[in-house]
Amino acid sequence: MAPPIKAWCLMILCLWAPQFCIGNFVQSECFNVPASEFVGSVRSTIEAVEQVMSIVSLIPGVFGDLRLSTAISDCLDLLDLSMDELSMTLSASQNSKGKVNGTGNLSADMNTWLSATLINQDTCLDGFEDTNSFVKGLVSGTLDQITSLVRDMLSMVRPPPYVAPSKGAHSCGNGGQSGGRKLLTNDQFPYWLKSRDRKLLQATYNVTPHVVVAADGTGNFTSVMDAVSSAPDHSTQRYVIYIKKGVYIENVNVTKNKWNIMMVGDGVNVTVISGSRNYVDGWTTYRTATFAVKGKGFIARDITFENTAGPEKHQAVAFLSDSDLSVMYRCGMRGYQDTLYAHSMRQFYRECQITGTVDFMFGDGAAVFQNCQILARKGLPNQKNTVTAQGRKESTENTGFVLHFCNISVEPEVLASLNSTHTYLGRPWKQYSRTVIMKSYISNAIRPEGWLEWNETFAFDTLYYAEYMNSGPGAGLGSRVKWPGYHTINDSTQATTFTVSQFIGGNTWLPSTGVKYSGGLDI
Repeated sequence: MAPPIKAWCLMILCLWAPQFCIGNFVQSECFNVPASEFVGSVRSTIEAVEQVMSIVSLIPGVFGDLRLSTAISDCLDLLDLSMDELSMTLSASQNSKGKVNGTGNLSADMNTWLSATLINQDTCLDGFEDTNSFVKGLVSGTLDQITSLVRDMLSMVRPPPYVAPSKGAHSCGNGGQSGGRKLLTNDQFPYWLKSRDRKLLQATYNVTPHVVVAADGTGNFTSVMDAVSSAPDHSTQRYVIYIKKGVYIENVNVTKNKWNIMMVGDGVNVTVISGSRNYVDGWTTYRTATFAVKGKGFIARDITFENTAGPEKHQAVAFLSDSDLSVMYRCGMRGYQDTLYAHSMRQFYRECQITGTVDFMFGDGAAVFQNCQILARKGLPNQKNTVTAQGRKESTENTGFVLHFCNISVEPEVLASLNSTHTYLGRPWKQYSRTVIMKSYISNAIRPEGWLEWNETFAFDTLYYAEYMNSGPGAGLGSRVKWPGYHTINDSTQATTFTVSQFIGGNTWLPSTGVKYSGGLDI
């Protein structure tokens, strides 16, 4: 059968002017629907976000109500992030050669940005909890509309083929096998981390900073935030901030326009950024973060981020990230409840120390933790510790946590009171919570059942929790939970699903955490 007249016309036009077809034929490979339908949906969603931003921006701050005022500010910031993520999605869907904002694997990039947009709406609404305000009701309808639109768009994007695209090419498709192509460099960092950045991460000496922060006044700044403010906006070049040893008591916010910042300290527990904001004192969880980063391409090395609020203050974030394609190397995240908020985007943690009590690694990012030491702490009397609370809301999101070659245990104080302080690997914060623990050491401080319910039987059928080839006295599987969504992986064929080529719904960047990869899991 001959193609329709319209198709013939487009084919002739493509031969005459190939640039026209970027976004007509090439981009159709990325979608389960016509590209024009997807583009229309993105534009409609942008309009909806603009509408709710205009509503929220007209709401005045409420004197004396810190949480409500902060919730309004959070919502505007999160919607602003959503605007950027939707704009990047729109641009990528119309220009297959655009790689400024992503990896070049267009379906993986778009899925990441849309997943981030999805969680932004939830976080906006969460901020209005415990406020006596009509604001939540005022904005919830429009936010629900945005969530519905984004959910539909996620279903339109085809799963990516999970490989690094060849130079100058884009990558879409139906999620086929990679043919063994590795996404790791020889020094075990994701392929998208540039060679010069890998050298900076691994350098012991001779890292030349652009600015120096020193508490004793011997640098360019005495404040980390002042150094961040000095960085150029939207920089495509790495901007290195060296933070000398010391404790810096401040809250730092690396805004979305501060791209490619690298922070280098003098060592974990030597260079410390410390804060104490918390939920009990009136802050939203999102705004409690001692250190928050939104600018893409963030890197940190040899720094501790801590929140000293204590367990009685409940939610108190030490480190929060919305930074896409970010790396944390030899860093510490120290707190109690909600220590590390991997809120959204693709994140890689290597050789980090993470401590906390309740849900102390949480969020809806696509995050890999490689060779990390993860320790539960002593919390409130009779309080249960949960290491993870991953927040994947839709099955089509490419988000999830993987703990690979990690050491999962507890601090000595907890060992002394195991009968009163129960510690679990995680619990499902959202309907499709996804966490996989592979080749990690699990101490006997972890309860035999392994995982804890969130609320009765919530998400038992839809979550995805899995364990593979873990070791240690707490790694026994005989007494694990019997939930439909819990899986024990028994062979390498099953485990291949969670290697770099396939894990977390199609990301192009996730490392195999030290295992050489060749078309499967190389043990």
